[in-house]
Amino acid sequence: MVMDKGLGINQARDLAETTGHLIDFLKLGFGTSVVCKNVQEKVSLYKDHDMYVYVGGTLLEAFLVRGQFEDYIRFIEKLGCNAVEVSDGSISLNHHEKCRIISKLAEKYTVLSEVGAKEADIVIEPEVWIDSIKSELEAGSTFVIGEARESGNVGIYEKNGSADSELIHQILAHVPSQKLIWEAPLKQQQTWFISLLGSNVNLGNIAPADVAALETLRLGLRGDTFFAFLPDDYHKHKLTGG
Repeated sequence: MVMDKGLGINQARDLAETTGHLIDFLKLGFGTSVVCKNVQEKVSLYKDHDMYVYVGGTLLEAFLVRGQFEDYIRFIEKLGCNAVEVSDGSISLNHHEKCRIISKLAEKYTVLSEVGAKEADIVIEPEVWIDSIKSELEAGSTFVIGEARESGNVGIYEKNGSADSELIHQILAHVPSQKLIWEAPLKQQQTWFISLLGSNVNLGNIAPADVAALETLRLGLRGDTFFAFLPDDYHKHKLTGG
């Protein structure tokens, strides 16, 4: 999942034509879809390259806190989005109500919901993460996203950007990894998850300029993961001098 934080149409076209085949979801970050021009054209372009396109969950929260859910529906319909993100990282939203919104949107859209707070000082217990993820999948989410923001230092990460491995392992003990998207904007985070879950791990909040670089990490074509993807007999030959 790649975050577009306000690309121009030519930049979007370059992204789609060079690495669009590597992108499943394209997020128009936070409220950028409100303030940028040519957004409908970009959405159409991304969809033409087989991407699911949605606006950031923060924008849905901005509509919800103002009691304008139906206006939100009309907004994303006008843009031509084919996916949605449901989050509650900035507002206080009853979880039952969040699941009701997920179910309603899932009738027409591919839904990604997000768990985790955007503030580093808010601690959510692992049991709450797990219960929330499970109930949101049951409500209709296709994937649940582990919050990290574009800074990569909240939610599933410590303040220094390192993974909260205890939390992540507890989540994985109860939820299939293929139903989770881990926000991983930093290379060290991408490498950590690839080492943990393999090259096909679902990663999100990837910067447009980092799509190709991430793919090389997945394939062992970069020093950080090079030795993890060598043929099995490489190490034997190295040890024997063969």
